[in-house]
Amino acid sequence: MMRQDMLNALKSATKQFDVVVVGGGVSGAGTAREAAGSGLRTLLVEQKDFAWGTSSRSSKMVHGGLRYLGSGHIGLTRQAVRERERLMEEAPGLVDQIPFLMPHYHGKFPGPRLFQILLAVYDRLAGARTRQKLTPAQTLQWAPGLTQENLIAASSFTDALTDDARLVQRLIAEAQLDGATCINYVAASRVTRGKDGHVSGIDLIPEGENPENAIHIKTNRVINATGAWADRLQKQGQHQNPLNIRPLRGSHLVIPWQRLPVTCAVSLLHPNDERPVFAFPWSGTTVLGTTDLDHHEDLNLEPSITEPEVAYLLNVSTQLFPEARIQTCDILSTWAGVRPVVTDGQGKAPSKENREHALRYDNGLVSISGGKLTTFRQIAREALLTAFNNDSSILRNDQIPVFTKPPHQPKPDPISHLNWRRLEGFYGQELPGLLKYKAYDRVGNTNTLWMELKWACQHEQVVHLDDLMLRRTRLGLTCPDGAEQLLPDVREYCQSLLGWSDAYWEQEVERYLELYRKAYSLPDSWEL
Repeated sequence: MMRQDMLNALKSATKQFDVVVVGGGVSGAGTAREAAGSGLRTLLVEQKDFAWGTSSRSSKMVHGGLRYLGSGHIGLTRQAVRERERLMEEAPGLVDQIPFLMPHYHGKFPGPRLFQILLAVYDRLAGARTRQKLTPAQTLQWAPGLTQENLIAASSFTDALTDDARLVQRLIAEAQLDGATCINYVAASRVTRGKDGHVSGIDLIPEGENPENAIHIKTNRVINATGAWADRLQKQGQHQNPLNIRPLRGSHLVIPWQRLPVTCAVSLLHPNDERPVFAFPWSGTTVLGTTDLDHHEDLNLEPSITEPEVAYLLNVSTQLFPEARIQTCDILSTWAGVRPVVTDGQGKAPSKENREHALRYDNGLVSISGGKLTTFRQIAREALLTAFNNDSSILRNDQIPVFTKPPHQPKPDPISHLNWRRLEGFYGQELPGLLKYKAYDRVGNTNTLWMELKWACQHEQVVHLDDLMLRRTRLGLTCPDGAEQLLPDVREYCQSLLGWSDAYWEQEVERYLELYRKAYSLPDSWEL
């Protein structure tokens, strides 16, 4: 069903939904997927675009979190590494294993012995050994150009990477195939309650429509999975135990892979604050990240990197790969995400805050925030069980896969084997529909195919141009200048499919490029 058809159906809806999920990030999408897969009548709404917030701007890592293990969070790490293994098995091409490398330098923390002990525990929790101790010569084979001064050894292990926005889109697609209604650019304005104080419905306002004409939906259960915004909806209730959310910003730099050709994720404890920072390959580029700072800006505005953060991350490239001489003129793009960390309010440094999720229940309203990208399924199931009074019979078996395998079909000759694996992971059961477009050419020098843009325009609720360029595809992040030079070709392929007039197309291009310059490029005041 097309987006407008779904919206029209909502406006005339008389049926009651078993559960309404508010928030189209990974937690909300995961919840909708588990609910619909369990046969529940499910509605998901997102006030902006799917994955607009943290879930398109994470560090892309599906991992247990060695830092959390080092801080004593063994339960969180155990759960995360097991979910990581499950996701890699269920969604190859979407969640893929990648080697990580921690070089050890004389007199610097951590030393190889201590780190190998930590990795031994990590492997034990995962149920598989991947750790190795490398000599300096072996290290340089893994990471050519790595600084050699005082290098005594390196530790290697494996974790996984994903495209977080496509992970969310795959969950949305799986939920829809199981009967869920999922709509973007629809805000939840108010949870309504009966005389007994229990949830009785929710009011929704589509983008651009008069708030006085809110759509009222009947439901007795609302899952508030709005991340950094979760406390706002929660505060409409009794909120005896409110979520205390501390928004923390994590920023990243995107570099052409040819300028910093890494084939594994290389880590270093930053000399400024001893935080682990990474250089890792992603979507044909190399990414440097991340920072960890309090975010004081309006959460409804696109977060953006600051000058000190740019300098902080460039320092990492200088420390790790001095001969590469990465400078601001090498930066393709940036992104900044806001992590919704639930704090105890004790004034800890950002990196010391607990990353575990928190959940609150208020007579049919379940509010969740915090947690890791990796553990979205566990968070979703806990939220649903809470909403249904811990009646486990309403949920499908925990062993049923989150992701349904794509149907077997032959690979078209023009598509490389690696790209075919990616397409299977990104699109799953929808792969046969994608292939009907037969536009196998790559977009510019990327691995994205033109048929992916055509598919997105007709089947993935593209409302604004940034939906297409920054989340359905990553062209705006991986091409120079936000892929501005490609926009005439994008117009040729996509404008008619979107049903946009010439005037509206020009308006959207102007909007997108302004957004890119403000939130996905270098700060305005930065001098190249």
